[in-house]
Amino acid sequence: MVQIAHINKSFGAQQVLRDVSLEIPAGQIVGLLGPNGAGKSTLMKILIGLWSADSGTLQVPQRIGYLPENNPLYEDMYVPEYLEFMAQMTNDQIANGPMVNDLIALVGLTPERHKHIRELSKGYRQRVGLAQALLGDPQLLILDEPTTGLDPNQLVEIRSLIRDLTKSPITHHPSPVTQPRSVILSTHIMQEVREMCDRVIILDHGTIKADEPIEQIDNLEQLFHNVTL
Repeated sequence: MVQIAHINKSFGAQQVLRDVSLEIPAGQIVGLLGPNGAGKSTLMKILIGLWSADSGTLQVPQRIGYLPENNPLYEDMYVPEYLEFMAQMTNDQIANGPMVNDLIALVGLTPERHKHIRELSKGYRQRVGLAQALLGDPQLLILDEPTTGLDPNQLVEIRSLIRDLTKSPITHHPSPVTQPRSVILSTHIMQEVREMCDRVIILDHGTIKADEPIEQIDNLEQLFHNVTL
């Protein structure tokens, strides 16, 4: 699903990624952890094609969905209006009217669909961002701090939704995606990784310090502390 081999990236004299290699199979939720400045955002931007690597090889699915940390939205639009507009902006033939309606139902926005985005709570705005990231039925979904600022109830709901995204069909209409969806989740919240992820990758100073199945980690906080000293 995702294959990265010996990726390097520098900005001037600062090397941000150093010989990063990893594989992510279809249907896996991977937690991406690391201190500030570890290279997580750079890696995600290379994966979505916003930046290019200086060297190394990269194989990613054709269809990628991305939810950035700041989740920019057009707040004067209604929920379906915004999603339809974004679908038109991407010129995606799959992200049509029926898919927008299916997405609104999938992410639990049906009760809020007739509201302007500015009227929505933080939790519902995150759902709009998730719906946008899912336009076009991506094979890979990349989420950057998707639960920042949510209250405890919203946390539970969004985490449950993200867990379901690897297996939930977006639409009953024809779709080119036949494999389970993979998810890369960048976060600073250890509990989030334990609850949602199948695997954790810890990045520090641009290198992968740990890459392990979550079920084999007894103490994630201790592991993070040990490899990022």
